[in-house]
Amino acid sequence: MSPTSPANARPAPAPTRRLTTAQALVAFLARQYTERDGRRHRLISATWGIFGHGNVAGIGQALVEAGNGNRTAHRMPYLQGRNEQAMVHAAVGYARQSGRLSAHAVTTSIGPGATNLVTGAALATINHLPVLLLPGDTFAARPADPVLQQLEVPYAGDVSVNDCLRPVSRYFDRVSRPEALIPAALQAMRVLADPAETGAVTLALPQDVQAEAYDWPEEFFAERVWRVRRQAPDVAELEAAVRAVRSARRPLIVAGGGVRHSAAEETLAAFTAATRIPVASTQAGKGALRHDHPADVGSIGHTGTATADELARTADLVIGIGTRYTDFTTASGTLFENPAVRFLNLNITGFDAHKLAALPLVADARTGLEALTSALAGRAYRIDPAYETEYTGAKEAWEEQVEASFTTPDLTARPTQTQVIGLLDALVTEDDILINAAGSLPGDLHKLWRTRSRDQYHVEYGYSCMGYEIPAAIGVMLATRNHERSRPVWALVGDGTYLMNPTEIVTAVQENLPLKLLILQNHGYASIGGLSEAVGGERFGTAYRHREADGGFTGPPLPVDLAANAASLGMHVLRATTVDDLRKALAEARSADGPTCVYVETETPDTVSGPPPAQAWWDVPVAETASRPAAVKAREEYDRQVAARRRHL
Repeated sequence: MSPTSPANARPAPAPTRRLTTAQALVAFLARQYTERDGRRHRLISATWGIFGHGNVAGIGQALVEAGNGNRTAHRMPYLQGRNEQAMVHAAVGYARQSGRLSAHAVTTSIGPGATNLVTGAALATINHLPVLLLPGDTFAARPADPVLQQLEVPYAGDVSVNDCLRPVSRYFDRVSRPEALIPAALQAMRVLADPAETGAVTLALPQDVQAEAYDWPEEFFAERVWRVRRQAPDVAELEAAVRAVRSARRPLIVAGGGVRHSAAEETLAAFTAATRIPVASTQAGKGALRHDHPADVGSIGHTGTATADELARTADLVIGIGTRYTDFTTASGTLFENPAVRFLNLNITGFDAHKLAALPLVADARTGLEALTSALAGRAYRIDPAYETEYTGAKEAWEEQVEASFTTPDLTARPTQTQVIGLLDALVTEDDILINAAGSLPGDLHKLWRTRSRDQYHVEYGYSCMGYEIPAAIGVMLATRNHERSRPVWALVGDGTYLMNPTEIVTAVQENLPLKLLILQNHGYASIGGLSEAVGGERFGTAYRHREADGGFTGPPLPVDLAANAASLGMHVLRATTVDDLRKALAEARSADGPTCVYVETETPDTVSGPPPAQAWWDVPVAETASRPAAVKAREEYDRQVAARRRHL
């Protein structure tokens, strides 16, 4: 047989496509999908970007090549941001509203563009929300050293400012050769789609490598589906969980963000219908049950309700579902007082499932709850009716306090912050979505807000990041704007938050998104001012006022017009000075079809018009030695509270 006969012929080479690294990455991202419960979603549905010399000729050019203007299934839409941190916040808001099944990418230049990602990356990772970060990086080939914006480290030639992103990323890689993109991109998608691992994922892209061409195997661009697992519980862990529940006389569920990420709300409702176990919620878990569900006892912890916190103090079994047990939830280790209390934690991650020396039930929240409900069904478990009567009665009493704090008898008066919340509460339906993150509003909202739907309450409190609200609202609107019905999305901000990050208002205007922005002007950091007073800091440095001759900020309020600023960025602005004005302005804003701002100056509440006080402690260490009476008194109270802390072992 001839050496050239077909029997000895070499197989034809696999087909390839010659593209730059950036072009290949964009083409790859446009073909990635997640799938859960039989429904498929684009994993990376759009890319945010601010261009500079580190990405304009690479990723920027690739986005042009991707055909941003066409309507093919594999196009990559581009979204123009104004601040790199804000772009990440917008991507996080989108991911949360999308149930972590779809995410956005964020591309930046090198230098300050890249380091501006760090805060947003930390927020995403702490909250277990997926976002893909694509910062430019300095030259891999080092043709000229240093280049503009390069950090020189004498002891390590391979370090760049992008290494700041390592500790706040769930996966980090630097793509120093074109072919290295293939394993890096696959690993990035694996982490983004994994409910136990997800968070910020960073692929640092040297600017020369972005523009370098390579012959990519065609199979790299095949559509790929990443199935989002619903992990079932271990049989032995499930049986231990059943025994723990059956032996409990005063069980309490703490619902965290994992309930919502798993879309387990209906399953939780079915579990409570069968067992009548009361449900308290963390900031991330609020909305796991509607506010009027019989088993819902409100929020837990330092910003919790009296009902939930009293149940927590006497609980003999705490069933944590998808919660991380932060210090706000546990009242810094002082809330769960019952000497016999034990914990059962249902969580997708073993790390969180084992917290507080708990019995772990490592599983997807919905799958785990279904298994637990089924296993208990044959054991005829239900709480004592007297316990149910106790918590439902306590809930009714709490609701009376909420209603009193919302009451606005004088319609011509300037509203308090609590009354602002009450007016909004009276206006919205289950369609509305509220977004907040930091300041005094999260505490008031956690205690008082009556959540009407599973996704209405969107308060980021894992990182408590001021400036999150406006860009996150944009992300939420991008996630919902393709639905059949338009949903009103409210960004609630104080003046301190607004001054930190108002720039994405321009993006809302550009995209013609009907953002409803509610600015509460109280001339300072209200939340930290109150905390400062409580810990002996005497509200130092927390008021937005002129500096007086003695050096203190005790003069008249600063003549800053935030309403005019919002208008200058393109918003339609409604000013409200009284309770009645505000009611009308909120209604007008809700029906508006363009970006609309409601601006109101709030009154400092008194003990009658303010929200109910904190029902549980929070540990902020107070000066151990001080000469000023306020700090001395605060330290006495601190020593009294800290004595109640316990470790659960």
